[in-house]
Amino acid sequence: MSRVKIVAALISSVMCSGECSELPEVFHSMIESPQRCAKVVGFLYLVQMATGVFGQAFVRDQLIVHGDPAKTAQNIIGAEGLFRLSIAGDLITYTTVIVLIWALYVLLRPVNKNLALLAVLFRLAENAVLCVATVNSLVVLRLLSGADYLKTFEANQLHSLVTLALNMQGLGMNVGFILLGLGSAVFAYLLLKSRYIPKALAVWGIFSSLVLAIATLAIIVFPGFGIMGLAHMMPMGIYEVGLGLWLLVKGIRVPSAVADVVPR
Repeated sequence: MSRVKIVAALISSVMCSGECSELPEVFHSMIESPQRCAKVVGFLYLVQMATGVFGQAFVRDQLIVHGDPAKTAQNIIGAEGLFRLSIAGDLITYTTVIVLIWALYVLLRPVNKNLALLAVLFRLAENAVLCVATVNSLVVLRLLSGADYLKTFEANQLHSLVTLALNMQGLGMNVGFILLGLGSAVFAYLLLKSRYIPKALAVWGIFSSLVLAIATLAIIVFPGFGIMGLAHMMPMGIYEVGLGLWLLVKGIRVPSAVADVVPR
C-alpha cells in the first residue's frame, strides 16, 4: 500500500464509523481490541513525555541564560549539534502526539464520538501551533550561522534577535498549551465516562488539564503570573505519566456496554 493510501486510510478511520478495510493490519487490531489500543496509548504517552522533557529540560534550559543574550548565543553555538537534536526531539514528539490523538479517538469513540472528535480537533490545533513555534529554533540557528547576508548586523543585534526568536517560540508554546489543556480535559472526561481507568485518575486528568489551560491563559493576560514558572504544568505531567504507566501496565476495564459498540 502506498504512503498516500495509508494516510487516506488513517483519515477515513477517524471519519467513518463502519469498517475501514484500507487500514493496515496493525491498525485493524487496535480498532478491534480496546485493550490493545489502550496499551498503545499508554506507550505513546510515555514516549511523547520523554522526548518533550529532553528537549526542554536537558537542552534549552541548559543553554538559555535569561537576561544574557550573548551567553545564550555562545552556548547554542558551542552545542549546535545538541540544539539541533532537541529540535529533532520536538518533531518526534509532535509526530508521536498525532498517533496518540488517533489512538485516543479509536479508544474513546464508542463512548461519545462527537466529544472525541472535539478533543481531536483541539489536540491537532495544538500540534499545529507547536510545530510553527518550533520553526523559531531553526531561525535561531540561521541567525547564528555567520552567513554573509547577516554581516550587516552587529553581534549584539544578532544576539537580541536570537533572544526574540526564542521568546517567540515560548509564546507560541503557551498558545499550544491552552489547546492541549482543553483537548486533554475532553479526553479525560471521556475516560471518566467510559470507566476504563480508576475514577480518581480520570478526575485528576480533568483537573490538571483545566489548570494547564486556565493558568496559561492567565499568564498571557496577566504576565506577572509568570513568576510561578512551570508549577502549573506539574499536575498535567503527573497525570500523563500516571495515565501512561497505568494503561501500559494495567490496561483498561472494558464495560460490556462499551465493548458491544466497539467498531468491527
